[in-house]
Amino acid sequence: MSDESPFSRLHPSLQYHIVNTLGWPSLRPLQSDAIDPVLAGDHGLFLAPTAGGKTEAATFPMLTRIANEGWRPLSVIYIAPLRALLNNLLPRLEQYAGFTGHRVALWHGDVGQSARTKIIAEPPDILLTTPESLEAMLISRRLNEGWFFPNLRAVIIDEVHAFADGDRGWHLLSVLERLTRVCGHDLQRIGLSATVGNPEELLGWISGSSPATERIVNPPADTVAEPEVTLDYVGSQENAARLISQLHVGEKRLVFVDSRRGVEELASELRQLEVNVFVSHGSLGQDERRRAETAFAEASNCVIVATSTLELGIDVGDLDRVIQIGSPSTVASFLQRIGRTGRRAGASRNALFLALDEDQLLQAAGLLLLWQQGFVEDATPPPFPLHLLAQQMLALTLQEADGGLPIDTWREWFGSPPSLGSDVFARSPALLDHMLAENWLFEDGGLLAIGDQSSRKWGGRHFMELMASFTSSRMYTVLQGRQEIGSVPDETLVAVFENKDGPPALLLAGRSWKVNDVDWKRRRVQVEPTDGPGKVKFPGGGVPLSFDLCQAMQAVLAGHDPDVTLTQRAQRKLAEIRTDMPGIQVGSTTVVEDEADDSIRWWTFAGLKANLELAARLSPMRDHIGQRDNLYININQRTLPPGTDLVGMLDREGDLNELIRLAPWAVRGLKLAQVLTDDMAHEIAVRRLADEPAVDFVMNAPVRRVVIPG
Repeated sequence: MSDESPFSRLHPSLQYHIVNTLGWPSLRPLQSDAIDPVLAGDHGLFLAPTAGGKTEAATFPMLTRIANEGWRPLSVIYIAPLRALLNNLLPRLEQYAGFTGHRVALWHGDVGQSARTKIIAEPPDILLTTPESLEAMLISRRLNEGWFFPNLRAVIIDEVHAFADGDRGWHLLSVLERLTRVCGHDLQRIGLSATVGNPEELLGWISGSSPATERIVNPPADTVAEPEVTLDYVGSQENAARLISQLHVGEKRLVFVDSRRGVEELASELRQLEVNVFVSHGSLGQDERRRAETAFAEASNCVIVATSTLELGIDVGDLDRVIQIGSPSTVASFLQRIGRTGRRAGASRNALFLALDEDQLLQAAGLLLLWQQGFVEDATPPPFPLHLLAQQMLALTLQEADGGLPIDTWREWFGSPPSLGSDVFARSPALLDHMLAENWLFEDGGLLAIGDQSSRKWGGRHFMELMASFTSSRMYTVLQGRQEIGSVPDETLVAVFENKDGPPALLLAGRSWKVNDVDWKRRRVQVEPTDGPGKVKFPGGGVPLSFDLCQAMQAVLAGHDPDVTLTQRAQRKLAEIRTDMPGIQVGSTTVVEDEADDSIRWWTFAGLKANLELAARLSPMRDHIGQRDNLYININQRTLPPGTDLVGMLDREGDLNELIRLAPWAVRGLKLAQVLTDDMAHEIAVRRLADEPAVDFVMNAPVRRVVIPG
């Protein structure tokens, strides 16, 4: 490494150990380009695919600042979206920090109280944590934030795109603004991300109210061979399991399934086929996940079946194959997954898609078409997070409980411009009045305190349930003796006890467990292994697909195939689908009238959000609107005279609260919806369901009509 290179600006101990301990001949372009922005104190967004060296790009120059500038503990907080990712990073960051004589510690929900007490007494230089745990520290009576955080200088946010796509990102930004005020000085913010379509907007978003210089580091990707991508149609999960058991025997295969239930069921089928299979998803216990991921990393001829949790950089060793059941909903997700392969010298990136039904085949083909066009989605935070303001007001009141929170200055904790958006804070007076009136908050002498209603609702376990920015089902811990297998929701236990075909048994970690006892009050389930079939069910439904993906699916139906390997089965099935759906053309919508069942299906290819709004605006047909899908609107009764203009029937000034009737889940999914007025909750849902470009497309696109004779 040349003395003129940015490498020479790293701390001498780091330079020595990178060359002699790690044995690296050079830094990667991202790692080299990131040194100057970090050392200059700039906010940064560092972009690279999976295994692109983002962690080192941030931590090497940050450790240099800690050492050269004499930063005192706690100096840096490293935030990630998953506990498993933090667990995985800990040994690596401990090694790097050790090169300069510094310490790293871990704090999240699985870390015991004794370890936390030690951290409080002797803070590390770098602390690994989640946003929820960081907020729990701010409100904890056991931790004096004024003593613990004043030396903090920087925050590193790993997988920042995963935060930005949901309410956890808004929650994180607000917690960082509060933390900045506690510290009394600006904090350098470094975001690490996979490729996104809007890096400038994402960097501005994570920088919040800070005026510091912002820099994006996104060097050109290394030239690599085109990945090997195959799309196959297998027709059922049983067929997929059989094919996986027979293909690539002797290799390490990572199989992605986009639901926890699907993971469990596929893993169970593979185990019955005597495949050495492991399981990873967010509802497994910490020990179970670690056992599976460690065993998989050390094995060779095996399969690990996982949800998107293994998409986010958790190290499971060198992989030979990535297999996707169905299709992810975004190109960005696919790039993360295929990036898990091809890391060894001489190995190639590869992905095998196995579609279980026609819908999955069409979605996978559309996704691959977008990928080959170089498309990557923007990382866009959901609009109008007014419910997060309610959550933050309650958390801030708890944080300032000892001295009280002045009613006239509480907004100053959220920065300027405010972290949740000016439109949200414009509604804060009405929200505060409502929360006081309903006793969610209490005011005395100009100071805000937590209200009795909030104490009754969330006061257990030191208000820990209040810290999450998302809703979740009531979970029950599943134990074999004292060993935690994982957790299951109410839905699983209902399915287990409704089963009359045998003794109650659940499916978890890819294995069946007989239910021996349920402690309903403590939410604990005692189990033992069984050979019989088990049941599993997790909350969740269909994923709203983007307008871009739905348009790509339309292009596939119109005859455009992705330039990947299509098996003969996939080609035959695509030909069948196209035959069954005549008249589909890019740039238009299609009304299909089926005389046999007296129905009309309007194929908009606009996405679920747009189709919900269009259905809400079809006032004359409201009583006959049936299913709303990502691709179409179904009208149950054919009452339209021939040639009727459906677009002309749209009520462009209609009451969009009709959306709430069509999509009640949009309100139920809001954290603290019960703290808001109905009008506030409805406004959030309506704004989040809006997809103006897609609706405009449908309203202006030509409409084709196809009649299927009865």
